[in-house]
Amino acid sequence: MIDVYAFATPNSLKIPIALEELELPYRLIPVNLRNGEHKSVDFIAMNANAKIPVVVDRTVPEAAPVTISESGAILLYLAEKAGRLLPTTLQLRARVIEELFFHAAGLAPAFTSSFFQQIAKSPNAEAVARAQAEAERTLRVFDTRLGGSKYVAGEDFTIADIAHYGWIWRHEAAGVGLGGTPNVKRWFDAVSGRDAVKRAIARTVALAS
Repeated sequence: MIDVYAFATPNSLKIPIALEELELPYRLIPVNLRNGEHKSVDFIAMNANAKIPVVVDRTVPEAAPVTISESGAILLYLAEKAGRLLPTTLQLRARVIEELFFHAAGLAPAFTSSFFQQIAKSPNAEAVARAQAEAERTLRVFDTRLGGSKYVAGEDFTIADIAHYGWIWRHEAAGVGLGGTPNVKRWFDAVSGRDAVKRAIARTVALAS
């Protein structure tokens, strides 16, 4: 069994999507951020950075369980474990890796910052506008990259699509619309329609109930 320590968050969602797409059995274990469970001694023993998601893979033959954090690293691990959702050709594989890094260094931090500015108890209008502008800028970059292909790294769905989908699934909470990025809107609708994605969303959202 693969244990996934997660909550109803954009970063957490990525992992159930990958596991549903890969048809790997897994168990979701809620880590309630509202109650500070990610700061518990037991959780920090798994991830010293005290952040979700964390995966503990207990299915490795004749080896100790593999514990891994950071959603991009987890996606790579699962794709390589299953031999799917990651191209084998050098050019396409490089594109997937590039998008994972762009997400981790660009889109995700921008959307995260904009989200927290949106929900701040005492919002500063200038800070809100600045964060929202950066989120919109990274979205336009993503739109440009989607201009020439169905999915992020070509015509096939990969872990790069899963990585981006996490935060774009919650674009409204970050104060960002998709009206000005038609390629992203087309891609978002296509990914949202996948059965594995629907199942993963339902299971992830239920963690907060």
